Amino acid sequence: MADDEAAGSGDSSQFDRAMMRLAIDQARNAWAVGEVPVGAVVVREGRVLATGYNQPIGSHDPTAHAEICAMRAASELLANYRLVDCDLYVTLEPCAMCAGAIMHARLRRVVYGARDPKTGAAGSVVDLFAETRLNHHTEVVAGVLADECGALLSSFFAERRGGRAGGEASAGTAAAADDGGIEVRFDDEAAQR
Repeated sequence: MADDEAAGSGDSSQFDRAMMRLAIDQARNAWAVGEVPVGAVVVREGRVLATGYNQPIGSHDPTAHAEICAMRAASELLANYRLVDCDLYVTLEPCAMCAGAIMHARLRRVVYGARDPKTGAAGSVVDLFAETRLNHHTEVVAGVLADECGALLSSFFAERRGGRAGGEASAGTAAAADDGGIEVRFDDEAAQR
């Protein structure tokens, strides 16, 4: 692992870091409305086309992940379900649903911040982007501002736990993984205790 990646900046350009900061701002919007703080930005030719943040709880839509919201908005703007020559910046490694949507949209690149060792589909659990049997291959850039992205998630879940430190993670919590990733758990809020 490169020193820059270990520091959480990844091997990325200044432009990639600037776009990830916009995605982090979108993640903060999710937090403000009580959603898990994940944000996304779709960019084409150096221009931001659309943004999105997690909204599955408020919208009562299990597909309303940040990536999907941003891609929907970009597709509407372009009047095309294909997002050819577009890049997606997202604060958390895409899940399998989002990875599939990214490939179907024909995005050129996906750039993500924090790894997700529980549901990540860009190499943490599975790597759908590297599956040779699929007909489209989106380039993946991992670890851009990973520390900032992971810290935002960790802070959100720590606040939801009421600031408790240590012990077993409770319902709806995340704990930093030893490998620098973020562990996200969505257990029943009425878990038996």
